[in-house]
Amino acid sequence: MRSKGFVTVVLILLITSVMLAAPRYVLKFNHVLSPTSPYHEGFLKWAKAVEERTNGDLKIEVYHSAQLGVEEDILEQIRAGANIGQNTDSARMGMYVREIAVMNAAYFIDFMGAKTPEEVMEVLQKIKNSPTMQKWLKELEEKYGFKVLSFMWVQGYRHFFTNKPIRKPEDLRGLRIRTPAAPIWQESIRALGAQPVALNFGEIYTGIQTKAVDGAELVYENIYSGKLYEVLKYGSETGHILLINFEVVSAKWFNSLPPEYQKILVEECDKAGIETSLKIMKELDAYYKQLVQEKGIQIITDVDKKAFMEAAEQCYRVLGLLEARNQLIKEIRGQ
Repeated sequence: MRSKGFVTVVLILLITSVMLAAPRYVLKFNHVLSPTSPYHEGFLKWAKAVEERTNGDLKIEVYHSAQLGVEEDILEQIRAGANIGQNTDSARMGMYVREIAVMNAAYFIDFMGAKTPEEVMEVLQKIKNSPTMQKWLKELEEKYGFKVLSFMWVQGYRHFFTNKPIRKPEDLRGLRIRTPAAPIWQESIRALGAQPVALNFGEIYTGIQTKAVDGAELVYENIYSGKLYEVLKYGSETGHILLINFEVVSAKWFNSLPPEYQKILVEECDKAGIETSLKIMKELDAYYKQLVQEKGIQIITDVDKKAFMEAAEQCYRVLGLLEARNQLIKEIRGQ
């Protein structure tokens, strides 16, 4: 028979090995997208890279479909210091630091001079390094408790989907267009000529059927996944908003990490974001565009983009964001 001392030693060794294998730091990362979303795949790549570079000491657990809860609740937990992260956007962060919302305003990325997917990512990196953005990010961190790891995550260009062709701002006059409720979105669509209506994504289909709205502004993937091609005829390529996402965690939790882990967390988040965003803009947008065309959506490409950009100026004026936008333009062109 083995002695009690031998059994005790074995148990201690087992417990020690488990303790050594367990990560010292865990980040529970929440997003509202489905497990088939390219974003979910990107977040998993980010998690794997971080785990490998920290030898398993920092682990990111990715939760899709808002498994950890709704965004509003998650953001409050983040501010309180919980080890939770959230995929959000500049419109939401603009509820805390007003000027940050400018990044989701109509034609923001176009005003910055970016035309190709590669240029978009270059401009975002320059914005991140600009003095003005650094000031806003510092305020988010020190005053509101949010640490922005990255905003190198974009979900493609949004276009107008309606039952009449849209080629100029005048064509939107009198149309009720579904758009998210955030002020930056609402004012952007109003400036472009339409009447914005806040509806949940799941209500768009019936909203169009019942004439509560005349259309929506979305990316091609939304049209396909929501089967909106059944109730809409035209997709007009205005490309008026490029949805820029922010990956945020608790500043208190982030600052508790060893400096080298902080660096790894940010670097790998940027890296995964760039890879995912380029894939969306260069491959998936075209893929879903073809799918909705096959379902009967007629694509309007002869859009007067110059007229739309001129109309968009009103959004920046109404929300007092013209100076913020122009300052960013000045800074990134000076880099």
